[in-house]
Amino acid sequence: GEADGKDVKDPLRSRLAARSAREVNRLLRVLIPLFERRERRLIFRTWTVGAYLIGDLIWHRGRLASVLRGIRSRWFVLSMKHGESDFFRYLPLNRHFFRIDLPKMIELQSRREYEGAGEYPSFIGWDCERYARELAGARNLFGFSVWCQTGGWHTFRRLAFLDPKAVWIDLNTTAIVRIFKDGASVEEAVASFFGPAKAPAAMEFLRLAEIVIRKLLYIEEFARRKLFFRRVRIPPLLHVYWDSVFINQPLRRVLAHFVHDPEEALRAGEAAFMHFDRMLELGREIDLPVEDLLFMRDTLAIVLLARRFYLLPPDAALVEEIRAAKKAYKTRWPRAVRQRYRIRLDFEPARFNRRTITWLLGLVVRRHRGYRNVLDRLFTLNTLSWVYFLFRARHQKALPKYLRKTAMGFDSLFR
Repeated sequence: GEADGKDVKDPLRSRLAARSAREVNRLLRVLIPLFERRERRLIFRTWTVGAYLIGDLIWHRGRLASVLRGIRSRWFVLSMKHGESDFFRYLPLNRHFFRIDLPKMIELQSRREYEGAGEYPSFIGWDCERYARELAGARNLFGFSVWCQTGGWHTFRRLAFLDPKAVWIDLNTTAIVRIFKDGASVEEAVASFFGPAKAPAAMEFLRLAEIVIRKLLYIEEFARRKLFFRRVRIPPLLHVYWDSVFINQPLRRVLAHFVHDPEEALRAGEAAFMHFDRMLELGREIDLPVEDLLFMRDTLAIVLLARRFYLLPPDAALVEEIRAAKKAYKTRWPRAVRQRYRIRLDFEPARFNRRTITWLLGLVVRRHRGYRNVLDRLFTLNTLSWVYFLFRARHQKALPKYLRKTAMGFDSLFR
């Protein structure tokens, strides 16, 4: 799981104590009888952040089997996020739902922490409809849960059903409940939220917004890749994380390595951006918060510039255009009026050339779940951990403060 975040202001009250499957299994064997006597359900979440031997629990079938060895209780519920990473798109449904016979529930997120956190439309109705259809074949599915208020280290603060501006979170939450609880279709869920008269325009609007998220916020070719580093599945979205857009040389090297058709990625992003005119027209027609759509357009305009930086040859004029766009963005959306994305620029030359980056990525990143006997078990999972902590001890500020101080910190990946 997760201990408290490094940027929490109060004293830290928690730590990662159960570090192996054996320890977690022993913990469950102690806890379950307490819940059984009180006839209360123990909900056990498989979410981990990659720390220690238990860090691959969310996707490693052997690790989960070891954790659950001997566990047989009707008061025990296994709770899992829909994919093998955090709440991202492009992830297939976690196969644990079909391998484990114990009561299970699926975790979903309506306040999309990596997709605007409710500041703009990020509808997941079609994904949920697909999950519900696939889960019809899963045994002993107990239910679902919806993260609608919290999630993520960012400045966005809209709260579902409490904030009049939280319409996008309310919509996602309503759609999830209608689809999973009532067996409704996306069309029925949208009609119940907007009303029959507005439903056709709302459906068109949401389909366009879906294209924008999938084709512009994400780089589809990268997002569809199955990549693992140590004990975690690499997220399908790296360049936009929580409330930050990253534009720097190391990320440019990484994305260029994995995106083999940059021309198609650029065309797809530019084509998706063209949908904003129609989205604004439809938004006004059905009385949606147009300011949110303008904020989404202006933010993703910078994301589109970032994509050009990632995938095109070096261009000094483009760098200046990005600097000017950041300045205009901050002027258009002052923090005194609205929380906005942080545009984190770093155009310093990368320390390693492309050939070195290619070699390093081939060494530490794998394209399948299983560990490689030599590279991973001897080097990536063990030696690399010691190398990292020795390096950090000598170069305290080598990593950006954002990586060192946010959430559990970058260190957790190497524990």
